[in-house]
Amino acid sequence: MKLLVINGPNLNLLGLREPEIYGKQDYAALLDFLKNSAAEAGVEIECFQSNHEGAIVDAIQAAWGVFDGIVINPAAYTHTSVAILDALKAVALPAVEVHLSDVKARESFRQVSYAGMACLKTFMGLGFEGYRQAILFLRDEIKRR
Repeated sequence: MKLLVINGPNLNLLGLREPEIYGKQDYAALLDFLKNSAAEAGVEIECFQSNHEGAIVDAIQAAWGVFDGIVINPAAYTHTSVAILDALKAVALPAVEVHLSDVKARESFRQVSYAGMACLKTFMGLGFEGYRQAILFLRDEIKRR
């Protein structure tokens, strides 16, 4: 089983950007965590990060026929990108949304998730652990199908 993990804008600045919200670990630590979590779950992953909406849409479209599912943290595009929503719906791969922080406890403009409308489940407020939970959930959901 092969999963694509997509991280959106500013996640490459983990550890630097608002550590009180996003934690003190950097993006390299997240990649290590993802690699270890995937190995423990018995799945293969490929990680992709971009600050550009179109590049994320391209990655989602390119996932069709290559990956069994998508774990996505669209970051700020969560609340603005109908293009990412449409791409997720178009490829129709099982997808799970992740957010490091609890977006429901944050600003009002963060309360809508366009990407989440095309996802089976959302994990938020769990830090890096949310990604592990997403990988496990998606693995089990794909096996169930």
